Amino acid sequence: MLDVSRLRVLVAIARTGSVTAAAKELHYSQPSVSHHLARLEAETGAQLVRRAGRGIRLTEAGRTLAERGAEILGRLDAAEAELSAHVGLSQGRVRLAAFPSALSTFVPTAAALLAERHPGLRVSLTEAEPPEAVRMLRAGYVDVAVIFRYDLGSEDDGIAALRLLDEPSYLVTADAADPDLAAHADAEWIAGCDRCRLHLLDMCSRAGFDPRVSFTTDDFVAVQALVAAGLGVTTLPGLPLLAARNPSVHTAVLPESTRYVLAATYGQPPEPPATTALLEALTEATASMGDRLSRGSPASPGTPAGRPG
Repeated sequence: MLDVSRLRVLVAIARTGSVTAAAKELHYSQPSVSHHLARLEAETGAQLVRRAGRGIRLTEAGRTLAERGAEILGRLDAAEAELSAHVGLSQGRVRLAAFPSALSTFVPTAAALLAERHPGLRVSLTEAEPPEAVRMLRAGYVDVAVIFRYDLGSEDDGIAALRLLDEPSYLVTADAADPDLAAHADAEWIAGCDRCRLHLLDMCSRAGFDPRVSFTTDDFVAVQALVAAGLGVTTLPGLPLLAARNPSVHTAVLPESTRYVLAATYGQPPEPPATTALLEALTEATASMGDRLSRGSPASPGTPAGRPG
């Protein structure tokens, strides 16, 4: 049977890329990390690392064990959190991953609600785009993943999704131009993250043209700055505009273009009490946001300060 402590060492090496960094992360000495690694190789009968210059590199066997080990450790941590939660919401923890504009808008409100109602419950927040957040959810690193989709197709096996918010998309321009996408067929375009870029291409295709993308950035503050400087036009969902609105841009709601914000969980119901409490807080935090996001100008002008959408 593999020793959990030694498995943590291998996973830390895989994540950080070196014995030194793994030792620092785990608060071990370097000799202790090397000892655990040697013992793990003896237990498995496989070479898990090989020297590469002044550092080390995982072998194929090491990568396989590290990947499986990360899943195992994530599940163990999740089980520990669930057991703590069953003692009562006066203690324990709950872990959330969310995309940046969610973290910049409603997630802090939900975390504050949770802290007010359950002062002993520890909440950890991690920034992650939807694909990474779902991987973290499956591996047991988080209990809830706030994600977005541009369609409401079937969910991945084992994942349940609570619909939090229907988020409209906006055309963002430097002046009050025609809100019809086709009117900007000859303009320079600014694209965002991979999913948002695909959605932009799809919207423009339905409008009858292929956009000429001149800039790509997933920082929604930078996107608006480029538009304000007259370097192109773009589309943005409502949350980035609510989080950090550039006062020099104009926005117009795009009909039939919705981004769905979901709270995803993994595993069989019922959810642990702490997870249920977090879902309730997220639902409450987003309940009043629909009207604000449906306006053509979803946020008051302010000092831009944001990250990827």
